[in-house]
Amino acid sequence: MKTLSSAVRLAVRLTPRGGRDAAQGWGQDAEGRAYLKVRVSAPPVEGAANAALIAFLAKALGRPRSSLRIVSGETARLKLVDIADLGDEEIARAFGSPP
Repeated sequence: MKTLSSAVRLAVRLTPRGGRDAAQGWGQDAEGRAYLKVRVSAPPVEGAANAALIAFLAKALGRPRSSLRIVSGETARLKLVDIADLGDEEIARAFGSPP
């Protein structure tokens, strides 16, 4: 996570067709950077999984969907999501503290 003047850039590893929409905790990449593991039931077709990710995160964080935006990784499993008007402590409250 990286804080950007009242916004957070959240790294997310998305698993489409995961059976249900849920966060599965935190993971770390080879360089030790934290990412949130999320699965959604939507397939990775025509942006359905990305839309489900945005909807899930917005609901979990109590934010409007318009305040979330995928800035990197549209077609990859690892995505960067900007979330406006949010602090790291609100991420930790919703999903636990990253490693």
